Amino acid sequence: MKIFFDDSTVKESLWPLTATRNAADIRVGILTIREKWERLIARYGNSNQLPDETTVKVNASIIPSCQTIFSINADGSVAIANTDDSCKIIRYPWHIFQLNDWALRKDGELLRTAKVAVNNIHELSSSNTLIAPENIFIEAGASVECSIINASTGPVYIAKNATVMEGCMIRGPFALCEGATLKMGAKIYGATTIGPYCIAAGEIKNAVLFGYSNKAHDGYLGDSVIGEWCNFGAGTTNSNIKNTAGELRMWNNATKEFTPVGTKGGLIMGDYSRAAINTSFNTGTVVGVCCNVFSQGFPPKLINSFTWGEERYVFEKAIVDIDNWKKLKGKTITKEEKIVLKNLYNQNI
Repeated sequence: MKIFFDDSTVKESLWPLTATRNAADIRVGILTIREKWERLIARYGNSNQLPDETTVKVNASIIPSCQTIFSINADGSVAIANTDDSCKIIRYPWHIFQLNDWALRKDGELLRTAKVAVNNIHELSSSNTLIAPENIFIEAGASVECSIINASTGPVYIAKNATVMEGCMIRGPFALCEGATLKMGAKIYGATTIGPYCIAAGEIKNAVLFGYSNKAHDGYLGDSVIGEWCNFGAGTTNSNIKNTAGELRMWNNATKEFTPVGTKGGLIMGDYSRAAINTSFNTGTVVGVCCNVFSQGFPPKLINSFTWGEERYVFEKAIVDIDNWKKLKGKTITKEEKIVLKNLYNQNI
């Protein structure tokens, strides 16, 4: 049985996050949408006695939970029976941080049901202060020292080989994914997800970092979604509410206009983008793929892919720079990545 994730209805509206990935590979909560469905379909099994070669077709914009009741039709399409709080739909990037509280709680239930998330708080050092420890889940290999974890406001999940350095303050719901690091003195408010192998520091609130990205210094990040392989220079911060506390607008790539999103909205950043030290992002800023952001004042609220300051990134230099950043985490840019980025670069001319 194979799984096909169809994101044709949201490919444009979820830009820049879907410029380099299928919508199913968006992380919201602890897991990606793909990982959620794979776990649920594996548990569902083949009760319909479908042939092994059947391709299960899933709408990639639907976020399921362990309460989602679904069936697989003879043609492989997934039919969802319940339409209550058991699943959600993402259509725009800001839906990710708006739904992250719900997704963190539901993913925690899913992982506990699968006996992945284990309440191993007895393995934590006595140097930590724990509030509502019954809601704290620690995987083997995680390191947490001299920190305060308050899970009375939501579950806290710390994955294997993740590190919480001394002096961190965490309020749930929160997920620190595999191999990720919270640096000393980090202040984390829910609902926040720090994806695999990210490095996080400073003040973070209601934000999602997909993976391999760095916000490794002081500065504020709130109501935001950051792709993979991004980097924030020291002191970089974003606004997440207008001075008038009025409704704000963010770029909608499907309609090519700024769309009302409510009163809270920070920064949406595509993969491989970076910000210079002390960059100040205005409320509701959207940054494309592979941008090097620096300016004397506030950067624009829409920054197109492959932007270098106010100029266009030279493609060959962009590839070298990406590879340099990946090498810092023991990776190198792949042939497939180069092909995707070249296609994007040509489309953006």
